[in-house]
Amino acid sequence: MIIRQLHKQMGVRKLYDKLQIFMFEHQIKMGRDALFNLLSSNKLLIRRRQRRVQTTQSTHWLRKYPNLIRNFTPASPNHLWVSDITYWRIETGFIYISLITDAYSHKVVGYHVAESLSSIETIKALKMALFDMTRKPKRHHKLIHHSDRGLQYCSQDYTSLLKSKNIKISMTESGDPLENSIAERINGIIKEEYLKHYSVKTIEEAKRILDLNIKLYNKDRPHNSIGNLYPEQVHNLNLKTKKLWRTYYKKKTTLVT
Repeated sequence: MIIRQLHKQMGVRKLYDKLQIFMFEHQIKMGRDALFNLLSSNKLLIRRRQRRVQTTQSTHWLRKYPNLIRNFTPASPNHLWVSDITYWRIETGFIYISLITDAYSHKVVGYHVAESLSSIETIKALKMALFDMTRKPKRHHKLIHHSDRGLQYCSQDYTSLLKSKNIKISMTESGDPLENSIAERINGIIKEEYLKHYSVKTIEEAKRILDLNIKLYNKDRPHNSIGNLYPEQVHNLNLKTKKLWRTYYKKKTTLVT
């Protein structure tokens, strides 16, 4: 039961790291591959779903900005924000989530869920991120806001707010998801590891659930890319991190007893 509940909120590698103390205390000897096989045998692995709803409308007349972050590595929190919009299917149809993530710490600094793709709704996520930044010490680096070329991000209201805060504007220049890979990755984590396990009927309920799970993600989900630390921990303390990439190999599925 413990493994089932935890795995609903993170992948096998993160789950394995979280269970280390528990397994040590209970004298359980199990490697990561064995845990993967155990979950697979019991049909507990997270399945990725293909994206079906288009949230980006880039064929518009509004000004599009160049990509400023090719080969760019942020040096601290609030040096680079990446933004994206994704959909969430609830019982009454589709709603839309705007997320702004700090690329250094991987903390979601701004978010909002709405029933439309209006730029007014997306701006609410930006305002939350800006408020979060005012509560932190000023950084030495000039902040860059990176997004796709969607109508919401190119709108005059959105870009004017960024310019008023002296924030540089960067946008993707093709349909390649690698141009906004961190934002795409965070979308997948929030949707597939957290939100898809809820049955939601109303937008009010969706807002409460999103708020709860963003806080869980920020405070209780380690990342290999930030030294297995938590996003809020890295963001608030401006910790120096080291990537801990791990090679993962598929093995023949067997039942572990």
